[in-house]
Amino acid sequence: MVLNFVWLSFFLSAIAVALVQTFQGDFTVFPRLMTAMFDAAKTGFDISLGLVGIMALWLGFMKIGERAGMVDAFARGVNPVFRHLFPGVPAGHPAQGAVTMNISANLLGLDNAATPLGLKAMQELQSLNTRPGTATNAQIMFLVLNTAGLTLIPTSVIAIRQTMAVKQGLVGFNAADIFLPTLIVTACGLLSALVLVAAVQRISLWRASLLGPLAGFGAAVGALVWWLSRLPPEQAAQWMGLIGAGFILAVVALFLVAGALRRVDVYEAFVDGAKEGFGVAVGIIPYLVAMLVAIAVFRAAGLMDLAVGAIGAAVAALGLPTDFLPAVPVGLMKVLSGSGARGLMVDVMQAHGVDSFAGKLAAIIQGSTETTFYVLAVYFGSVGIKNTRHALPCALFADAVGLVAAIVVAYAFFA
Repeated sequence: MVLNFVWLSFFLSAIAVALVQTFQGDFTVFPRLMTAMFDAAKTGFDISLGLVGIMALWLGFMKIGERAGMVDAFARGVNPVFRHLFPGVPAGHPAQGAVTMNISANLLGLDNAATPLGLKAMQELQSLNTRPGTATNAQIMFLVLNTAGLTLIPTSVIAIRQTMAVKQGLVGFNAADIFLPTLIVTACGLLSALVLVAAVQRISLWRASLLGPLAGFGAAVGALVWWLSRLPPEQAAQWMGLIGAGFILAVVALFLVAGALRRVDVYEAFVDGAKEGFGVAVGIIPYLVAMLVAIAVFRAAGLMDLAVGAIGAAVAALGLPTDFLPAVPVGLMKVLSGSGARGLMVDVMQAHGVDSFAGKLAAIIQGSTETTFYVLAVYFGSVGIKNTRHALPCALFADAVGLVAAIVVAYAFFA
């Protein structure tokens, strides 16, 4: 299994490098690895525990939507598109509605809503799984699209850039100048993920019934992007926050009203759904702890620095420009740890300046890529999937495309 090989490689490579460092006189490396392991285990538990409340909230509302028939309505609405991308999911199945809501939350950058909705979608897809320990094609397609998640505006990244610009005394700084480049890069990652998974699963994308709705959706997104790009950064961020919060509250209100009209006991429905949240959040603890511990050991051994150094040497040998190298660790770390990548992004902005080429590239990478191993551990762990098949290679391919696209687009816009 690919995930088993990767997990084992993280540990064994870290221990091997630590042994070499010990022989070279660094007697702090093994204590450093041990500290990283225990800290990561605690972090994994804390993250899972923190999900309990959020999961209870959203699964409670989802249960109301199910009993009111609204999730079925969502499923019927997206069936023309989803029957091509998810051929193993029957028309009108609740998984279609759950997947749609998760993708919508991702588009709007609503992480707190996207994760529990995604876990709910994975549970619905698991109900169709005839081999419970092995990922289905539909689950892999859904997960890979999530790891290459398309977000319209990287609101948190823009906010960090604006704050740092003030600290660095930049006057008239446009913190949202990375908005369009970030959107282009994340679209490249998403498209590459979709095409690769479709090729592996032998899904034909060249169908009018699929391309038509996607083109209409793309036009609507493009119009929204064009409008927001014409606004001042602070105002654009406010509108995006309003749109995101308004969307979620509108869905909640729709579920509640529909439930009331259909005489559903909405309170009892919410409680029944919320009870499921605890079990889901607790169930992902072992998977999340396992992945975070392996990543922490890998980082503590200094293997991330070795990888960046090797990339730098290869680029220099080819005679290519190397001014993008300071931002590369952000891309490598984002695959492993979102918080770690955020810290590296801030470090790049502090060292090189928030308005520097490296600073802008780091922000584009942070805003356009997803934490692949975290998503893999949480989503598959929530339903007990052990054999992930081609999910990880496809997700990592999309990550690689996103990183290369970020460098190319950054040069096109800012070099």
